[in-house]
Amino acid sequence: MPDNAPPVRLDLGCPMDVPVPAERQFYRRMSTLGYLAASVPPRLASAGSAVAIPILAVQQMNDVGLGGALVAVSLGPSVLAAPLVGAALDRARRPGLLIAGSGLLSAIAFAVTAFLGQIPLPVVFASLALAGAVSPFYFGGLSSFVADAMPDRRRAFAYDALSYNVSAVAGPALVGLAALFFPAQVALGLLAAAAVLGALSTAAIGLRSHAAAGVSVARSVLDGLGHILGHRPLAVVTAASTLSQLGQGGLAVAAVALSIERTGAPGDGALLVTSFAIGSLVGALWETVRPTRARLPAVMMLGFVFTGLSTIAAALDLGTAWTAAAIGLSGAFTASATAAMLHLRSRLSPPRLRSQVFTVGAGLRTSAAAAGAALAGSATGLSGGLTVAGIGLIWVVSAGLMIAYPATAGDKKATPSRSTSPGRTLPEDRDGRHEVREDMSFD
Repeated sequence: MPDNAPPVRLDLGCPMDVPVPAERQFYRRMSTLGYLAASVPPRLASAGSAVAIPILAVQQMNDVGLGGALVAVSLGPSVLAAPLVGAALDRARRPGLLIAGSGLLSAIAFAVTAFLGQIPLPVVFASLALAGAVSPFYFGGLSSFVADAMPDRRRAFAYDALSYNVSAVAGPALVGLAALFFPAQVALGLLAAAAVLGALSTAAIGLRSHAAAGVSVARSVLDGLGHILGHRPLAVVTAASTLSQLGQGGLAVAAVALSIERTGAPGDGALLVTSFAIGSLVGALWETVRPTRARLPAVMMLGFVFTGLSTIAAALDLGTAWTAAAIGLSGAFTASATAAMLHLRSRLSPPRLRSQVFTVGAGLRTSAAAAGAALAGSATGLSGGLTVAGIGLIWVVSAGLMIAYPATAGDKKATPSRSTSPGRTLPEDRDGRHEVREDMSFD
């Protein structure tokens, strides 16, 4: 070897069966608990607000339509703000402070909304619009840092999927329980407190900076959108996951229509939605204990396939128990697919664009879910059973899109020639941007 040759760096992997020291196990648990403490409360608050705000609008203004408009305002700005939020997080030296700040702003917005009927309506609308604009920070934005908090990436994204599922179940449940004994203002106060708790937890755990500097925000946003659309593996993952939300967004509406058709009781639709949520939660818990180790695109594809087939099976008129069980099973299959999707987003994104990929992806899924609810509402005049079957078919089609995922893409291991592992950097082109190859991953 020449005298001036660079030293050889060896990356010795640790076998899975080597015992982990007790001290390391302690810090691993702390990072996991810390991430859940930071991510669950603000997501719970957001999910709960979609239930609390309509109840408050009826109690204070006797106007259901106003409640729907307020919820729409609290959700709508997220997809527009997502690219800027991602760019801000990718450039921030202390991203945890930005995410914590977004939680505090959401808490203020929910506290202001609790005074609906006592303060000018435009103030309430503006507050909720602000909450919607900052929500990408603690949804997709926070997800982009989960792999930094936990050493096992598969388990890390399984815990992130668990965070989303716990929030989706616990938020509405908290509001429903509070509404039994107190006016809706109390529920919104509890949601505001949850957002504050999440903000404090985020500030406490600290998040590693993605440290992307030297590029303007506008250039960063354009690079992020270009990577999402132009990097084929990531584009396929984004398209499939977005389309799947078209189905999931319409499930609640379709469940009510199916219940009216089968039992004449629209309230039974809540049972079906609850079954789906419980199934999702059980599946997410299982993923944290035994993360799926198969190829990520295959996990995502099969998760969508089995979710769709189970949903189609629920459309068969074999009794309420059958329908609830089939819907619950379909929810269980979403957990592994969601964890795989989050992991693929991370693997297929360079660090300087990672937060953008997560925030834009989450915004697209939110918009697709809203569109799915609208489409399901317009289709219920045909048949509740056909609507549910159609939703299942959307999931199957989403799985079909994953066929376009290139077999050479580095979804399981980082491409040896290009990596962001310690001691190595991605090659840059003449403009200082990372060159992206279609088959590369960025772990």
